[in-house]
Amino acid sequence: MINGDVVITAVFVVLLINFARYLTSLRALLVMLREADPLLYKQVNGGNFFTPQGDVSKQKRLFQYIHSQAYEHHHNEAFVAKCKKVRHLFQLSTILFGGLIVTLFAVAFTGL
Repeated sequence: MINGDVVITAVFVVLLINFARYLTSLRALLVMLREADPLLYKQVNGGNFFTPQGDVSKQKRLFQYIHSQAYEHHHNEAFVAKCKKVRHLFQLSTILFGGLIVTLFAVAFTGL
């Protein structure tokens, strides 16, 4: 029989690994953005994007840019591919987080 703690731990570890991949891809995207679209880079990055003092409105702007797929008409194919990867990893992290919540409730209510 499967132990509920093992299932929760496994889903959590997969979520953490995927979230780390998402953050590193986001950092790489910001580096690419500096050269691919300097105007957008200035609008979304204040030099402290990944710090608690980071401007949330700038972070939301980048999220909206990626969520709305505004990058689709960009001339740099490598930049478009990186945006697609970041978008995919964010969606995967969101789904895994939902899966973790469902797993927590399933284990709690089934008594595994």
